[in-house]
Amino acid sequence: MTPRGLRHHPREAVGDGRAGRRLDALTALGAAALVLLAVVVGRAVERAHGSLRVDWPPLYASWFPHTGPGTVAALVLAVAVAAAGPPVARALPWRPLVALTWAASTLWTFALALVDGWRGFAKPLESPYEYLASVDRFADAGAALRGFTGHILVGQPDNWPTHVAGHPPGAVLTFVALDRLGLGGGAWAGAWCVVAGASAAAAVLVVLRALGAEGAARSAAPFLVLFPGAVWVGASADGYFAGVAAWGLALLAVAASPGARAPRTTALAAGLLLGWTVYLSYGLVLVAIPAVAVLVCARTARPLPYALAGALAVAAAFTAAGFWWWEGYHLVVERYYQGVAAIRPYGYWVWANLAAAVIAAGAASVAGVRRCLAGLPRAVRSRVRPADDPDGGAPVAVLVVAALCAIAVADLSGMSKAETERIWLPFVLWLVPAAALLPRRDHRVWLALQAGTALLVNHLLATGW
Repeated sequence: MTPRGLRHHPREAVGDGRAGRRLDALTALGAAALVLLAVVVGRAVERAHGSLRVDWPPLYASWFPHTGPGTVAALVLAVAVAAAGPPVARALPWRPLVALTWAASTLWTFALALVDGWRGFAKPLESPYEYLASVDRFADAGAALRGFTGHILVGQPDNWPTHVAGHPPGAVLTFVALDRLGLGGGAWAGAWCVVAGASAAAAVLVVLRALGAEGAARSAAPFLVLFPGAVWVGASADGYFAGVAAWGLALLAVAASPGARAPRTTALAAGLLLGWTVYLSYGLVLVAIPAVAVLVCARTARPLPYALAGALAVAAAFTAAGFWWWEGYHLVVERYYQGVAAIRPYGYWVWANLAAAVIAAGAASVAGVRRCLAGLPRAVRSRVRPADDPDGGAPVAVLVVAALCAIAVADLSGMSKAETERIWLPFVLWLVPAAALLPRRDHRVWLALQAGTALLVNHLLATGW
């Protein structure tokens, strides 16, 4: 018996010829040109007007060539995954592959964070603008939740620090819980974000296999390990947010798969996680787009009532505790424009945000996105069932396009002017499986480019997160 999703299929050769590979290279070069344009134009605008409020646009970073304790480990891991990752991913049994992907992704993220030494691992979350600065104000969590919205706006008494004010209380409550467990401080908070964020790589594999695309999952595994966005997973709570969202989608995909065990319970758990996701970040309400894509790929809506019940249970709990999501969102919009967003020009960031996303996703992901967009019409027209799509092209294309749609909505909203290299991690992560559609013989080269992107960013720049 051939494992599900690994049978030979004639379509595997489509686009693998010289013309297709040339288009891959041209797409990657076009993406690099976009990044270069964003750097050149951004630096000119910042020098002339100071309105971007970042030192090295389009990233929230400053120029700072350096090495650190994580340099050697990151280089060794990059070479090992690029060289041995593809054959190992094809040969390993499924469960060990998922575990190894999570472990390797965790090591990669830790190594990148430690390029900046202890500062890169623990210090970012100890900033006075971050969640840890407000943990002590939750000694009475009930009172803090009931009065949460009263401290969002600048000018109100004891207004929350930037990150606490800019997110629903689920984010800060996570770090309050860690503190109550005796895991307080930046080191434990950083470890939590790294481990939870790196687990998203394993969650993506689970989604793809549940949708009948095990072959694509195996091809994507090394790319998920060497995700350039790990630079920010290891330094910000947005990595943790990405992990929660990814596992919510993974449970939804498992619940929707044929022959799922306890599908109703699994769907309910998916809803609980996805509901919690919305209370981690207001922008993550857009996770509904990839959630719908999962159900479209699975060709069933059976998990939907149970998933909605789980999400509504989370909303009901927060509302009963005194926090109303919509009120918080409207106040956050006002708080957003009380800060630097009021002067950051939409005309630059609406396209430069995409350059930041390109850096976080990597050249391989961008080249794969081209293949997804090219193959989407056929997948939609034929309404391909997972069982009839052994190479996994249709589920990958639908999931990637869903992530693109979420990014587009976030971008056009004007609520993401700068810092999207970390803010969009929960969506940019889902562009990475597109690299699985690249010709297998080119995977090592593309993996080297992915790793090189992360290494260059971390060694040439001091990122703000």
